[in-house]
Amino acid sequence: MFRKIATMALITVGLTIGGCNTVRGAGQDVQSAANCTENVIHQGNC
Repeated sequence: MFRKIATMALITVGLTIGGCNTVRGAGQDVQSAANCTENVIHQGNC
C-alpha cells in the first residue's frame, strides 16, 4: 500500500514540476513575441 502511495506522489510531483516549466516557457515565448512586435513598431526590426 505504501509503495502505491509513494509512486503516485512521485508521479504527481513530476507532473507538477513539468507543468510549471511548460507554463513558464510559454510565458517567456509570449513575452519574446511581444518584445519583437514592439521593436518592429518603434525601430523597424526584430
